Amino acid sequence: MTFTESIATCFSKYSNVEGRASRSEYWWFYLFTLLLSWGASIVGAVTLGSDLAGIPSIIVSLATLCPTIASGCRRLHDTGRSGWWLLISFTCIGIIPLIVWLAAEGDKQDNKYGSIP
Repeated sequence: MTFTESIATCFSKYSNVEGRASRSEYWWFYLFTLLLSWGASIVGAVTLGSDLAGIPSIIVSLATLCPTIASGCRRLHDTGRSGWWLLISFTCIGIIPLIVWLAAEGDKQDNKYGSIP
């Protein structure tokens, strides 16, 4: 999946946590949200000054929160795990296995979450 296809797919499945997402879909969308947040931070720093510089980045992060969670759930489904495993990111040590799972290759056959993306 290409960069633009993954962005279009993740925004079209804005709050859909069912199904599966390929590695490329998830990581391209993650890169997009990261670059968008950085861009908003830069624009905020240049236009709003140092006191309010983080506001545009916060707005962008809130706007992309739902599709980011949904794509993360679908990505975990591709590896055969429940989307509830995203909650371990709230613990410091839980981030490590979560990144490993998100970067892992998905199931090569259909699993209980759907068919191969």
